Amino acid sequence: MEGLVMTPNEADEKLPKSAGRSCESLGVENSLRLKFLTAIGAHEYFSPEMWRAAFTELVATASLLFTLTSSIISCLESGEVDPKLLVPIAVFIIAFLFLLVTVPLSGGHMSPVFTFIAAFKGVITFVRASTYILAQCIGSILGFLIIKTVMDQNAAQKYSLGGCTIKGSGSTSGVGTQTALMVEFACTFVVLFVGVTVAFDKRRCKELGLAMVCAVVAGAMALAVFVSITVTGRVGYAGVGLNPARCLGPALLLGGRLWDGHWVFWVGPILACSVYYCVSLNLPNEGLKSVEEECDILKGEGIV
Repeated sequence: MEGLVMTPNEADEKLPKSAGRSCESLGVENSLRLKFLTAIGAHEYFSPEMWRAAFTELVATASLLFTLTSSIISCLESGEVDPKLLVPIAVFIIAFLFLLVTVPLSGGHMSPVFTFIAAFKGVITFVRASTYILAQCIGSILGFLIIKTVMDQNAAQKYSLGGCTIKGSGSTSGVGTQTALMVEFACTFVVLFVGVTVAFDKRRCKELGLAMVCAVVAGAMALAVFVSITVTGRVGYAGVGLNPARCLGPALLLGGRLWDGHWVFWVGPILACSVYYCVSLNLPNEGLKSVEEECDILKGEGIV
């Protein structure tokens, strides 16, 4: 009986070499697959917290776009001498309130722009990012569906349901796609550089507090909107989108000229996020030191 029992080493020697290589390659493949799934955050598919946060993004995006679009159209119909000046004020107030409520719940993205940069910087996983963007797009469709239902049809046609347009209708010319792309890129970058730089800095967030950080981000958005609607001065151009999901909802529901140059409102923010990410890698981790502090460091007095 002893001759029939093989030791582990003997068993390994009995196995064909091809079988050993197959087991080894299978182990490597499983290891690589596991690393990939971990890197993209596949485990979050089974996290109830992630799905609750995504649902928050859906509801918040629908509510934000319904409120924001209705308010902007009301400003434009107010009869003021220059109603465009009221738009940035409305954007600031509404964005500030929604950020204040949703930041503690889901991060307060409500736009693929903030989700893109959060994924680039590793704040959230790519699985959560893709889920958030899907929720934001669905929220946009629902929000504008409500607007389309309750809004006067003449106003809906006049303002293209509050969607993102770069081409005018009739005698209005709008702007070219190159100009719209440049404005979208520049304004989105400004929002990221001013707002996100503060929002993603834990030390500064702690110093300023939630309300002030939300005010900075909302202020950056209002500034970008103000610049976009004044710098071009062209009738038919609805201004910077800053939110690709906001542009998608009306385009799906109303169509027509809303699809003209629609890609601009996706490509511009993605380019801005990519450039900002590269710039952020080269930003100093600490603030500038005073001359006295620099001298102390050079003298070795600041070294413990």
